[in-house]
Amino acid sequence: MNSLWSTIATALSPHGPAVTTAKSYTPGDFSIHFFLQLAVILVACRVVGWLGQKLLAQPQVVGEMIAGVVLGPSLLGLFWPDAQAAIFPAETKNVLYAGAQLGVGLYMFLVGTTLRIDQVKTKVKSAAGVSLAGIAAPFAVAMLITPLLLNVPGLFAPQISTLNATLFMGACIALTAFPMLARIINERGLAGSAVGTLSLAAGAFDDVCSWCVLAIVLATFGGGAGVAILAIGGGMIWIAIVILIGPRLFAPLAARVEREGRMSHGVLAITLTAFCVSAFLMDTIGIHAIFGGFILGAVMPRGLFTDEIKRQIEPLAVVLLLPMFFTYSGLNTRMDMVNSPALLLIALGILIASILAKGGACYLAARLAGEDNRTALGVGALMNSRGLMELIIINIGLQKGIIGPTLFSMLVLMAIVTTMMAGPLFEAFYGKKARESGELNAIAPAA
Repeated sequence: MNSLWSTIATALSPHGPAVTTAKSYTPGDFSIHFFLQLAVILVACRVVGWLGQKLLAQPQVVGEMIAGVVLGPSLLGLFWPDAQAAIFPAETKNVLYAGAQLGVGLYMFLVGTTLRIDQVKTKVKSAAGVSLAGIAAPFAVAMLITPLLLNVPGLFAPQISTLNATLFMGACIALTAFPMLARIINERGLAGSAVGTLSLAAGAFDDVCSWCVLAIVLATFGGGAGVAILAIGGGMIWIAIVILIGPRLFAPLAARVEREGRMSHGVLAITLTAFCVSAFLMDTIGIHAIFGGFILGAVMPRGLFTDEIKRQIEPLAVVLLLPMFFTYSGLNTRMDMVNSPALLLIALGILIASILAKGGACYLAARLAGEDNRTALGVGALMNSRGLMELIIINIGLQKGIIGPTLFSMLVLMAIVTTMMAGPLFEAFYGKKARESGELNAIAPAA
């Protein structure tokens, strides 16, 4: 209990910094770099996203993820290190990080407003089965492969226990790229469909479980029991508060918007304040700000209220702020660490095991829950995408000393490959036939 109170008391204390403290940078220096970085990020994301759509049939979001890696040490820093260091000096990473969290948090808030609660209720059985399978199978696979990985020097920290290593690997394999999953679903016009709702509900639950497991690993690895208690208990309490009280608090605001036919700046300010509080609380307790945004968006009153929220917030969040999230993660990613046949074979084994554990288990669970084969295959393909949420969790593992740079790079490779697989596999299993039957065409305008 003392550990819990200590964790709460230090929630607003300095926890870093993530990079060496800048001693020669003035506020004006940060401003200059920030605007230059935004310009470079926007151009890179648009160009790479366009190329990804034209050449690889990948959605814009996957192109933006690749653009983030391109701007980091894996490509730009490898061939033009001076230019990369001049545009993205280490001292400015903290500023970029704050913008990245705002972007992804706002986007997940908007995604929450598109969640069809009525369809979630009709898909409770399927979503629960898919979620449990998407957690159980990855942790079972982690139990099998982690002892083998512990025998390879440099993959895990020397002092880590088998239990902690297994839990961390299980969380990495079980993770679904929730922001990326949501954006793929939105871009393909699936936000109101059964497969989209089922995947979002299951993906959200799996990600929360993965973050809770990570909190437990950090607690037992040296963070203290208070970290795990605060993350799991605090998260459950806040989610309950938002679900039970949120709709009642926002109902008068929604009625006002309906009467006036638009959302005033005052109502928008109140809504954004609530978003910031929810994101702050979820971030502070150790889950993640994006879940605070998503759960609040899910209880927003539907109708003109959410239409106005999307009209006023979505363009800026998607076009300007969200790409910072991908770039920040890309700046921490290296792709040159897997540099021997033996390590490449291990990386390939992790990749195959992760695909079978997550995608295969979710497919089987959806079938057992009564979904048709096409829908189950589509869910399995979407749930297997890990994206930059995976990069976030493995960055934490690297910074906390749980894993080494080599395993970090292997997991980066797994994250990128599984994410790039999601779109083409989904189209092959579900999207093509759905368009031929007119199913997606009917859904897209509403989304």
